[in-house]
Amino acid sequence: MNSELRSEDVFINCPFDEGYSPIFSAIVFAVFELGFVARCARETDDSGEVRLAKIERIIEECKFGIHDISEVGLDPVNNLPRFNMPLELGLFFGCKRFGGEEQSQKLSLILDVEQYRYQKFISDIAGHDIRPHGGRPDLAIIAVRNWLAAASKQERFPGGAAVVRRYASFRAEFPLMCAKAKLEPGALTFPDLSGLIQSWLKADP
Repeated sequence: MNSELRSEDVFINCPFDEGYSPIFSAIVFAVFELGFVARCARETDDSGEVRLAKIERIIEECKFGIHDISEVGLDPVNNLPRFNMPLELGLFFGCKRFGGEEQSQKLSLILDVEQYRYQKFISDIAGHDIRPHGGRPDLAIIAVRNWLAAASKQERFPGGAAVVRRYASFRAEFPLMCAKAKLEPGALTFPDLSGLIQSWLKADP
């Protein structure tokens, strides 16, 4: 371990498929809206860096981690489960446990569709407070807001409903923003999405 732990960085461990994108976008927005920096495995596209090594590096640098384990069901194509999210959750826990004094400061939020569904497929995390979002972006935003407010111990956080309203305003302007930037809304990279969100927040603080 030799990377400095960044107290404003939030590692987002979640699916990247199209069906999950509304929740992913909402989580990324909430993180930036609350004054933190959203990070994920897709922040860079370096063919020279092994994917797992990149994930390990990002995890090492982030004090906070948001882990959505809602999509671990069988893939309809190959009929096999998806283990990426539980694996990255385990890496985050391992970094906190074995990474030394600084890494022990890491804090995690675990999301799922239902609060106790995890007991059927990853019961070893029993004792952690799993937050359900029901597949709804607004509930994901509120869960992220409430957790970051408590975990960071910062004062004067806007309420969850206020962040949800701000996200609705961003989404209303999203198509025009994409058009002006000559971007396809359905084909954004993570840097594209992060850049649009940060530009909107600067224009409408």
